[in-house]
Parts: sequence; C-alpha cells; structure tokens
Amino acid sequence: MSYYLMLDLLVLAAPLALSFDRKVAFHRRWPEVFAAIGGIVLTFGAWDIWKTAIGVWSFDPVLAGEARILGLPIPEWLFFVVVPYACVFILACVRAYLRDAELKARRAPWLVLAAAFILPVPFVLDRTYTAVVLVSAAIVIAAGALASPNTLRSRNTWVALAITYIPFAIANGVLTGKPVVLYDDARNLGVRVGTIPVEDFIFSFSMILASFILYDLAGVLRARLRARRGGAAS
Repeated sequence: MSYYLMLDLLVLAAPLALSFDRKVAFHRRWPEVFAAIGGIVLTFGAWDIWKTAIGVWSFDPVLAGEARILGLPIPEWLFFVVVPYACVFILACVRAYLRDAELKARRAPWLVLAAAFILPVPFVLDRTYTAVVLVSAAIVIAAGALASPNTLRSRNTWVALAITYIPFAIANGVLTGKPVVLYDDARNLGVRVGTIPVEDFIFSFSMILASFILYDLAGVLRARLRARRGGAAS
C-alpha cells in the first residue's frame, strides 16, 4: 500500500464511520453524494490528466505507487472520491447542527465575483496552473449562480467550505511536504503557504464548491423524481 493510498483512506475513515449518525443520517443521501462525486471525477479528473500530461505536476512513483490509469496514480483517482465525500459530509453536518441564514446576494454579485477571478488571467497566461485555477473558480461560481443559487445564498455553504480548509491544510501539507506531488514552479506563481502552492487553495475552493453545488442539484432532482412517483402512485 502506497503512502498516498494510506492518506486517502485516513481522509475517508472518519466521515464514512460517522455517516450513520442519527441526526445527520448521511448514508441516506448517498445517491446525491455519489452523483456529485461522479461529476467531480469526470471534470476535475480530466483536468488532472491534462495537467499531469503537460508537466504541471507529477507524482513520486514510490509514495504514490507506480500503477497508472490514464497517466494518474490510483490514489490520485481515489482522491477525487474521498475528498468530495468527506467535504460533503462536513456540509451535511453543518446543515444538521447549525441554524442557516440566507445571504441577500442574488445572482448578480456572484457573477461579478466570477468575473473578478477572470480579470487576472491575461497576466498569468504563462503560469498554466495559476490561470486554470482562476478560470475554474470563475466557472464554478457562475455555474452555481445560474444553476443552484440557493447553494451560494446559504450561509452554511460557506461555513462548511471554511471548515474544509482545516483537513485540507493537513492532508495537502502532507502531500506537498513529503512530497508525494511534485510541482513545476514555472507553471505557478511560486508562492507557497508552508509547502502548499497558493493555487492549491483555489483548486480546493473550486472542487469543493462544485461538489456542494452538484450535491444540491442531485438532491433537487431526486426530490422531483420522488414527487412524480408519489403523484403517479396516487
């Protein structure tokens, strides 16, 4: 078992074990959770394949394992499963235990925020990782504003997102400190928080917010299907 695989399993262990908590009852939302994970694997997995292929980062063959699927180590694929699972679990816990409040911002402010992420892109086009994470953040925010505005307007969304940065700092600090993942600093700004490239914080923001949005969209779709089946049965 590779070092990276053990880290993935550690990330998954607590959320999986606590998924049967009576108040959160996270296991009952697994259809929505795995729908969200599927979307993340397809989109961010494709991004990862591309970035690895062009040398934005690489993986230590000893710490990550030598087996590859489409150029990525198996633990890297598992990363796109366990991290969204753990972070959506955090969202479910926040929603179960904290009173929510609706933010007054409608679609326009979120679209302005998305545009703000785009503005620096022309100045960092030679820094592939930097440019792409900025674009990804803009796309996720805009998609949320258009497809799932309630997710963005929920204060608990942002509370949960902030909490995810605690395990992020620990796990990503291990990945970059060992290092399991090796970055080409010519493709990023070269600015690090400890051993973590600053771009990783935006990457995490994009992927986790996308997970939340997909999870809520899957929940809406599932509720509609249940309502239709209930109406048909009556």
